[in-house]
Amino acid sequence: MAVVLCSISNVSAKTVNTTIAGDHGELAAIIQTPDSLENYPMVILMHGFSASKDYKLLELIANGLEVNGIASVRFDFNGHGESEGRFQDMTVPNEIEDAKRIYTYVKQLPAVTTISLVGHSQGGVVASMLAGELSREEGKTAIQSLVLLAPASNIKDGALGSGIFGIQFNVDTMPEYIELPSGVRVGRNYFKSAYNLPIYETAKEYTGPVKIIHGSQDEMVPTRYSKEFANMYDNVELEILDGYDHEFTQNMPAVADIVTKFIVNSDVVKGRLEDDKALSVWEQIRSWFYRILSLVK
Repeated sequence: MAVVLCSISNVSAKTVNTTIAGDHGELAAIIQTPDSLENYPMVILMHGFSASKDYKLLELIANGLEVNGIASVRFDFNGHGESEGRFQDMTVPNEIEDAKRIYTYVKQLPAVTTISLVGHSQGGVVASMLAGELSREEGKTAIQSLVLLAPASNIKDGALGSGIFGIQFNVDTMPEYIELPSGVRVGRNYFKSAYNLPIYETAKEYTGPVKIIHGSQDEMVPTRYSKEFANMYDNVELEILDGYDHEFTQNMPAVADIVTKFIVNSDVVKGRLEDDKALSVWEQIRSWFYRILSLVK
């Protein structure tokens, strides 16, 4: 475990590199906390297929949250980045289990008041389904807010149509794995589990605030999948960014700012920051200060 102290916009903060037990071994994680606060919301950030916790957009979101007095944890799913496990063994269900282990870990941290989820691409599918599962298992307030960035629910349609990543296959007769042009091996179980994945059925059990962001020029995940998510949720904001691609490379800082402002301005999070009677007067002043900063940006 490595600890790095840093200062962003005059906010004292702490960054910890650690590992957390996941479904297929240890998960490499980075936890950023505004350590001058005794209590703070926590956001779990989830990367997409074959990406990692070092995806620049997630780092920008983590930094933006930190400035506003909100902690975050971003991690590598099993078989990705610095985490243990084989990529070939990765499936969406075991990524959901990885994310649930992260949730359980941060939930028991004494300073954490609320937990929100942010997921990009396949990580968006994981975040949506985790929010639904936790709402069913632990109650409607288990997850306080949810952000989906170009959620890749087309992985199920690809499996049903026997084609993902431009490769055709038969889930009943396919080989042990399929090797993509990049050299990455995707295992048979990935496709079989995607075939039966209850994405929307599970996701809709979450009823809290949702923000969905998608680029109009996304060639990997058409915007209709975000629109389908938006039609399913009641408390939702859908924002289609004109000219943006799947990775939001056109202006990642702007996208990170949208995400940060949504979480900071979430009615539930604001209510917790203002009404938590355990907060000291000084902490309340800092919380109000962070909110004012977010409004003038």
